[in-house]
Amino acid sequence: MDTLTTPGPNNLDAYWMPFTANRDFKANAEFISRAEGLYYFTSGGHRLLDAIAGLWCVNVGHGHPRIVEAIQKQAARLDFASSFGLGHPLVFEYANRLTSIAPEGMNRVFFTNSGSEAADTALKIALAYHHARGEGQRQRIVGRQRGYHGVGFGGLSAAGMGPHKKQFGILLPGTVHLPHTHDPAKNAFSRGQPPHGAGLADALEQMIATYDASTIAAVIVEPVAGSTGVLVPPVGYLERLRELCTRHGILLIFDEVVTGFGRLGHAFAADRFSVKPDLLMVAKGMTNGAVPMGGVIASDRIYDAITSKAAPGTVELSHGYTYSGHPLAAAAGSAALDVYVSEGIFDRAAGLEPHWEQCAHSLKGLPGVADIRNLGLLAGIELGENAAVGKTLAKKVYEFCFERGVLIRPVANTIVLSPPLTIGKDEVETIYATIAAALRAN
Repeated sequence: MDTLTTPGPNNLDAYWMPFTANRDFKANAEFISRAEGLYYFTSGGHRLLDAIAGLWCVNVGHGHPRIVEAIQKQAARLDFASSFGLGHPLVFEYANRLTSIAPEGMNRVFFTNSGSEAADTALKIALAYHHARGEGQRQRIVGRQRGYHGVGFGGLSAAGMGPHKKQFGILLPGTVHLPHTHDPAKNAFSRGQPPHGAGLADALEQMIATYDASTIAAVIVEPVAGSTGVLVPPVGYLERLRELCTRHGILLIFDEVVTGFGRLGHAFAADRFSVKPDLLMVAKGMTNGAVPMGGVIASDRIYDAITSKAAPGTVELSHGYTYSGHPLAAAAGSAALDVYVSEGIFDRAAGLEPHWEQCAHSLKGLPGVADIRNLGLLAGIELGENAAVGKTLAKKVYEFCFERGVLIRPVANTIVLSPPLTIGKDEVETIYATIAAALRAN
């Protein structure tokens, strides 16, 4: 138990916090002062078992010594170098290593600084690909209801979570949305992939009939929808999307910002489902959350199409960020990949999945539990007979668990869970026992 205390800031006004009820937080602020392994510690010394891996990202626990050391050494050696026409060796080395665990034929990486930037980058690459092939009329983007692809204009336009959009007008024109896959009437309390719903992918055929395939650039989906409450794809759904995209010349983009780097017991969800996209977005677990970084892993076919059409000596893709491939991020990413491989993290997560699933579904029948969804080391516990009641209950469950040393995440009427992949069976049982106690108490 950490008995040290850290004073908070003397004024909270200047910092406009993201995705936060600022006035409520600042009226009763609670600060995280440090983290170690599976735990956070507040400024008052309260220890919290981190059941959400920071924010879906701290896959090997907080403060892993190999990652910390790599960042420290890199900061002393080379703190920054531009990737605009220059570069530094480590980012090329990391790109090579990253593509070595990517699906076959996906051997090119464009580095960004976040999942949001990865989404906008993937969409721009898709448009540039079609333009290079003489099909510049392919400009329509197909997203999915309840999808989340960050907060850039492209990703937000393709996403399908209404509350995130309502303040910002019409966003980008030309985006349409597939139906989401959540069907509690048929699939409630499914263990792993739900059996019903593969046919929902056929809504893409209706869009093709409406707009014509020759106008559609890409379909972008999360293999498992995370921020909306952990929606697991029905059996056969992703395979059907892949088939339709291939048939009609549409690129398939997987947003693996959450599912990448072992969350589903494999390097990527593409491996778990044996469905290969054309573009694969990454971030979060890429550096274990230690330094901001994201990226888009592209197939050789897409890279070659874009670069081969550019005149010699010219920039092939007019896109990038000041901090693309930042030296500290590359060091953190390379060290994180070392840990994933040398410590067998992906296999460890796969081995723990049955126990995780059993503990998650042990909540069935408790007061307020409407549905339970799980895959890999992800789970969503949907609460309440309706969304409003569930949202209130989720907030109460969060507060109960926080007071008793377990950090969970309420998203509307659902508790989402995504612990570090280094978690043990005892800690898994602690998470679910605490949630169970909260449900009984409320």
